[in-house]
Amino acid sequence: MEVTPLHPLFAAELTGADLTCEPDAELIETVEAAMAQYGVLVVRDAQITDEQHKRFSRSFGPLEIPSRIPGAARPQGKRVIDLDLFYAGNIDKDGEIIAYGAEGYKLAQGAERFHTDSSFHAMPTKWSLLLGHETPPAEAGGDTLFADARAAYDDLPGSTKIQIEDLIGVHDFWEGRRRAGLKGEITPEMRKIIPFPPVDHPLVRKMPYGRKALYVGGHCIGVIGLDETLGETLVEQLYAHATQDKFVFRHHWRQHDLVIWDNRCTMHAATPLLSNEYRRDMRRTTVNESGPETSAYEWMGLAEA
Repeated sequence: MEVTPLHPLFAAELTGADLTCEPDAELIETVEAAMAQYGVLVVRDAQITDEQHKRFSRSFGPLEIPSRIPGAARPQGKRVIDLDLFYAGNIDKDGEIIAYGAEGYKLAQGAERFHTDSSFHAMPTKWSLLLGHETPPAEAGGDTLFADARAAYDDLPGSTKIQIEDLIGVHDFWEGRRRAGLKGEITPEMRKIIPFPPVDHPLVRKMPYGRKALYVGGHCIGVIGLDETLGETLVEQLYAHATQDKFVFRHHWRQHDLVIWDNRCTMHAATPLLSNEYRRDMRRTTVNESGPETSAYEWMGLAEA
């Protein structure tokens, strides 16, 4: 196995790993070390099944299961859906292409703003692992951008580091989507689909290996203790700083790439696939630092609320 840097600050690729086999100690240690150093790791040629994807992911923490409200029916259609996976791309329940800009695609367009997976709930999220089953050619679009929030923190003036050290950010999925350009009213029916109330997280996170990182992004909308305007202004200033080109790596997808990113110290953003000619089938696991293997909806007690 070989780990090769892809960017001057962060991100690397891993070649020579066989994820079809039960992960052994060498593979697990290689991935953990690479993630601590680089924050984003592209595992090449991961031609694996959904079950192998989940098995590999569980080597690094318990899975976050996608949240579904009580009584929600299993998705019905020709496409086989694994309820332990998050799905992205442009494929509907029947395996047909969803046209860019169509009604069924509008919510996903919010992911084109830099964000951190699952920051809008309180579970202790660790990594996301996104596998490209079907990926369009690079010239068609659909790249993913990653920002190194550790390097962005390091680059802040000392006075700003002192100012934000103990501040707490407010994260809200639907308000974040509205600010990302979601048009129209956010209805009670929409909130039932993704039902999380606002949650709080520190603006600065300290990683297990000692480095600090900014924890802002598309779901972070304000700051506890600051009025709405001041809080939003501070968050947007930090967001603009952290998403400068010098902190960003652009990943051009190849089929069977498995991209792992650390949600605690990176942000990411989708870029649009403007052509409706190509299928894009992306499947993701998310692993947590600790806790049970459950959905955020159940873990936060919303099922009993």
